[in-house]
Amino acid sequence: MHFYLIDDDEVHRSMLAQIIEDENLGDIVGEAEDGSVLDENLIVLKYVDILFIDLLMPNRDGIETIRSLRGKFAGKIIMISQVESKELIGEAYSLGVEYYITKPINRVEVLTIIRNVIERIHLEKSIFDIQKTLTNVLNLQQPKQEITQAWKQSSITTAGEFLLSELGIVGESGSKDLLDILQYLNQYEQDHPFEQQFPPLKEIFVQITLKKMGTSASQVDINREVKASEQRVRRAIYQSLNHLASLGLADFLNAKFENYASKFFDFTIVRQKMTELQKDSKASSSTRVNTKKFIQILYFESKRLVSEE
Repeated sequence: MHFYLIDDDEVHRSMLAQIIEDENLGDIVGEAEDGSVLDENLIVLKYVDILFIDLLMPNRDGIETIRSLRGKFAGKIIMISQVESKELIGEAYSLGVEYYITKPINRVEVLTIIRNVIERIHLEKSIFDIQKTLTNVLNLQQPKQEITQAWKQSSITTAGEFLLSELGIVGESGSKDLLDILQYLNQYEQDHPFEQQFPPLKEIFVQITLKKMGTSASQVDINREVKASEQRVRRAIYQSLNHLASLGLADFLNAKFENYASKFFDFTIVRQKMTELQKDSKASSSTRVNTKKFIQILYFESKRLVSEE
């Protein structure tokens, strides 16, 4: 990955560079102390993948710099600032900022965010490659059934990973369970088309557990793992709800919030969670999520991504 750092504080640039270099996350291809130095030609020339940019700078601030690059920079933007204004954060997100880091810089937070962004870049490339491959297959007029089952499974998993990244939970422990569920449903639909009904939720968790542990596992161990899997998935779904509600709270017109919030969750639940976050409520309240609906939407959206030309 190629990183470009813009911050009027040399200490912060040095800290970011040190973190990136120590963890072998990529190369620092350029630094600047003001947004006025950056333009689309420099971005292209340096092959920048990830741009770190400070919000407040003396000549041209981060918001103005990002606005000038809108539609011209295909990479990812991470904003850093001491400012915690919801209005400015919302504007930054609306202009395409992926993450907003509040100073002072925390090494663990920076590492987590960079790795998430890098993973998303890889996932987007994988989705693009899959869609390109599928288009080529269809252009050759080969019937879809000639595509191997293994390729289909790989596609549904990659599409699922992309969606989990969009939903803010690709790093959650329950994300692996959700990907296993997608593979199971993909195979299930080949054998039993969803003409009558979607398979029961309990059956889904039992089947992915049996595949993981094998039929030789004891019933006690199987039941324990089924329960643990259900809990991991439920926690991941709650985290996704928190993530989307946070985006909506910062910017109601955020593209991810608009695309996914009402699709994966009942909007009354999303609004309830936004209200809790706005009041800084620490209680889990009585918010209930529909696990089966979430899994169904995740599966059908993953299929849609795979089938897009």
